[in-house]
Amino acid sequence: MDGAKLFLGFIFIYGLLAQNSFGLSPVILIPGDGGSRLEARLNRTSVVHYICTKTSDYFNVWLNLELLVPIVIDCWVDNTRLEYDNVTRATRNPPGVDIRIPGWGSPEPVEWIDPSHQSSGSYFNKIADALVTIGYVRNVSIRGAPYDFRKAPNENADFFVKLKTLVEDTYTMNNKTAVTLLVHSMGGSMALHFLRLQTQSWKDQYIKRLLSLATPWGGSMKAVKVFAIGDDLGSLMLRESTMRTQEITCPSLAWLMPSPVLWKPNEVLIQTDKYNYTVNDFQKWFMDMDLLDAWEMFKDTQKYKGDFTAPGVEVHCLYGYNISTVERLVYKPGTWLDGYPSLAMGDGDGTVNIRSLSACRYWRGRPRGLHAHRHHNLNAGKPIKTLALPNAEHLKILQDQRVVDYVLTVMKN
Repeated sequence: MDGAKLFLGFIFIYGLLAQNSFGLSPVILIPGDGGSRLEARLNRTSVVHYICTKTSDYFNVWLNLELLVPIVIDCWVDNTRLEYDNVTRATRNPPGVDIRIPGWGSPEPVEWIDPSHQSSGSYFNKIADALVTIGYVRNVSIRGAPYDFRKAPNENADFFVKLKTLVEDTYTMNNKTAVTLLVHSMGGSMALHFLRLQTQSWKDQYIKRLLSLATPWGGSMKAVKVFAIGDDLGSLMLRESTMRTQEITCPSLAWLMPSPVLWKPNEVLIQTDKYNYTVNDFQKWFMDMDLLDAWEMFKDTQKYKGDFTAPGVEVHCLYGYNISTVERLVYKPGTWLDGYPSLAMGDGDGTVNIRSLSACRYWRGRPRGLHAHRHHNLNAGKPIKTLALPNAEHLKILQDQRVVDYVLTVMKN
């Protein structure tokens, strides 16, 4: 009897929570590259430095600012890098390293990538806080879908299966209200692939809209730059070359290379006095850079890039512009690919080029500069709304008040 009372009490409380957000489209937050926590468990026979831990239970390895400091970073790189297997065409963690993604379904790990909730690790938090003010409830009508961002769709099959279940469960929990996928950066590319896997009738029932912030729909020249020289994540203490050791092992980086859908075949992306590389020269470039595994990973992910069909749901596409963004790598005469290029800059959000951020307009019809078909609306009659925001930087767009206001306006409807 007590159990039945408890159950009824739970149903009553749950009913109140759901009522609080009644009629609002529940939200699932899908993060971008670096937007999910990683936990590592170690049982290593050898390490790269005597200060590195050999054995441990699960601990937070990303985002953990204490690990991203000189010397200790070498341990971090060796624990989070991937090893490519040419036979299975998949990556694996180094021997003795087990990595898991905590917090499936909960918004907390994607609101705060750093579990200590330091402001530097704030991610979807400002947007989630704003949603709560209009009646949203965390873990009821705000959910989270973290994943291993080091990997591309070909190695994230489980994620897409789990995401479908999460959408259906969230729909049911919220009085059968269709779900909004609120995505950032590579999370938008993941969501786009997810939606292409579903039938139109499933999307019509379960998905209210895709609300995208700074998605690199057709890749980014930043990926080329990272393969060439690495990225220091904006830290003054870290060296690009140190981070590059880990970054170039991630298939997601190969997936984010510029797409031939958006970059012309004669456009020079990497300029040297011996050879000028275009989107059609990536094989030669990877070989010349001695990045053989990267070329294999690039081939594995190509099939997800050529397809630019629309998602078949209502889309809100927000992105920044007017920020200097790498457009081309230029190696001085007399230097080669092992040198340090200068970066020729163009328009974008500081990470993604404007042509890729704005490619969502293509589903509306035929904007200039896109090799598109002559159709009026390529998105099954669903509206495509775009908002270009001057000076909305790639990561800071999540904290941008203009974005928060837009999200609230859309979600109240």
